Amino acid sequence: MRATLIDAPFEIRLADVEDPRVEQPTDAVVRVVASCICGSDLWSYRGENDVTPGTKIGHEFVGVVEDVGGSVSSVVPGDLVVAPFAYSDGTCDHCANGVQTSCRAGGFYDGCQAELVRVPQADGTLVVVPGRPDDDVMPSLLALSDVMGTGWHAALCAGVREGSTVAVVGDGAVGLCGVLGAVRMGASQGIAMSRHEPRAALARAYGATDVVGERGDEGIEAVRTLTGGAGVDSVLECVGNGAAMEQALGAVRPGGQVGFVGVPHGVALEPRDLFRRNVGVRGGIAPVRAYLPALMADVLDHSIDPGRVFDLTLPLAEVAEGYAAMHERRAIKVLLRP
Repeated sequence: MRATLIDAPFEIRLADVEDPRVEQPTDAVVRVVASCICGSDLWSYRGENDVTPGTKIGHEFVGVVEDVGGSVSSVVPGDLVVAPFAYSDGTCDHCANGVQTSCRAGGFYDGCQAELVRVPQADGTLVVVPGRPDDDVMPSLLALSDVMGTGWHAALCAGVREGSTVAVVGDGAVGLCGVLGAVRMGASQGIAMSRHEPRAALARAYGATDVVGERGDEGIEAVRTLTGGAGVDSVLECVGNGAAMEQALGAVRPGGQVGFVGVPHGVALEPRDLFRRNVGVRGGIAPVRAYLPALMADVLDHSIDPGRVFDLTLPLAEVAEGYAAMHERRAIKVLLRP
């Protein structure tokens, strides 16, 4: 099969590799129908994370089951499935507590920007798509493998509820899905922090009431001005760097909460400031599997359309161009078709 490999910063290639196979009774092998490039993949692409040459990359996909191990009972060959970005058995204590990303038997796939993927713990991981939805729903189903569930997690961790005022730091796919999620949860005011017009336009389409283009102290002041000087109840931090967290903490009101889902790079917190202002900070790796069934129902009845974050579709053969387009902010999120 063909799979995407990363060799060094800015060096992405498609290569022929050995087909995955069922290795354990709990495995499934899935043929990829659609995969994509994530903002978190860019940390490796840009050299922010260490890279071993020849490493497979990618963690989001929708596909059709080709083969299953002897103990797999929830999926059969031919099923269309959405795969959350981490696998989990669905039976351990952490899974029962809704934190499947801490599953005692869990982990991460061996690269999903490929033609085939081996999925360990298939019963606890894969979610079957009922029927055969129209192809135009596929981008939204693919968004459920990571970015929609991650944006939803940010909103939950930030304590968004009916009537909340919310700011979203980050206008990538996760931040935009955070806007969508916060509005779905009943936020009365949603402030998207963006200075990129196509992204700001999508944030508005997803229900943002305001867009703030300023950064740093000016951005914080703009949010406070929009909220009568108080700051917002909830901030979704969807970037992962120090500047984004400073922006989030500056925009939240005393007693408010920050939900963070950006992979932290250079982030430092000052506990005394949080203590003084009674500000909560909560977040982490989104347990997408916990949210997937309900969000899939919302997608299939057209209540939400997270697939609009995909603004560039490329064949898998052009995956290197997809990485360049996202790195250069020529694309919000790139969908790959084998």
